[in-house]
Amino acid sequence: MKIIVIGAGAWGTALAVSAARNPAGHHVVLWARDGAQAEAMDDTRENARYLPGIPLPRELNVRGGDVGTLMQAVPQADLIIVATPVAGLRPTLALLREVRVPIGWLCKGFEPAQNPQAPNPFGLMPHEIQAQVAPALQAGALSGPSFAQEVARGQPTALVAASRQPHVRQALVGGFHGPTLRVYGNEDLTGVEVGGAVKNVLAIATGLADGLNLGLNARAALITRGLAETARLGAALGAQAETFMGLSGLGDLVLTATGDLSRNRRVGLLLAEGQTLDEAVQSLGHVAEGVYSARTVLQRARHLGVEMPITECVVALLDGQLKPVEAVAALMGRDPKGELL
Repeated sequence: MKIIVIGAGAWGTALAVSAARNPAGHHVVLWARDGAQAEAMDDTRENARYLPGIPLPRELNVRGGDVGTLMQAVPQADLIIVATPVAGLRPTLALLREVRVPIGWLCKGFEPAQNPQAPNPFGLMPHEIQAQVAPALQAGALSGPSFAQEVARGQPTALVAASRQPHVRQALVGGFHGPTLRVYGNEDLTGVEVGGAVKNVLAIATGLADGLNLGLNARAALITRGLAETARLGAALGAQAETFMGLSGLGDLVLTATGDLSRNRRVGLLLAEGQTLDEAVQSLGHVAEGVYSARTVLQRARHLGVEMPITECVVALLDGQLKPVEAVAALMGRDPKGELL
């Protein structure tokens, strides 16, 4: 199988490395938008910027440059993976709209609202973006509890291949399932994408609580109630409830909220230390998707009439409307209610 991974960030690089090592003998191309970055990676056999310390296997082909270079390689592919941030998904899918092989994306989150004054002033999920710009694509998503560094090192990991099209699920499983990476199929693309988006927001809240030394009880409460928020939003969007108890729901939430490699959790920890949002983001050096998707998640929830108090407090915190201790007080001061409501 010939696989093209578009996007040489941490996750794109890690997945390409994993696929290149697969005993199935895949031919894998990692494409970087920055031609100079691609050349440096090919020379040093390392992605020093996004995945330092991980050697790129000799079987992995690193390419890069302008769009024309990319489109020359696409016709020979059996599977294409888009590993851009969610903000880059729309233009990438527009380029690929005529492609007739399975395409998967790794990006998580809701796209920023295109027009805040529109009748539906909210951002779209990845599959909704695809439906707008390239409805004929055979597409799906890869998601689940996974840090790029561990995937690249070959540490055991499980992911979900989500698509409404069985052959797309089969292609994603066939491309990446191997000795250290288990890939499970799931037809609930909406649920998988909701879980992947909201967990980043909730990880900021959990990092904040841990940074304020609120204790393990508080952490457990935030994760559990955060999962309830996620499931409410998913239900309103037509997702299956079972999805949120699986890898892309509970699994990804627990990992991102508690793992030391989580950038979103790190944002919460830094805010608890008294850093401003700009200072926290700058110190990371990489994208923390929860910072950018929190507002769009809340916009979508409000449009649907879905209550998401933890997400609301995170947005107020990121916007500077609440200080860390005030955000905690706002959550704890809410009126009592039944757990399953």
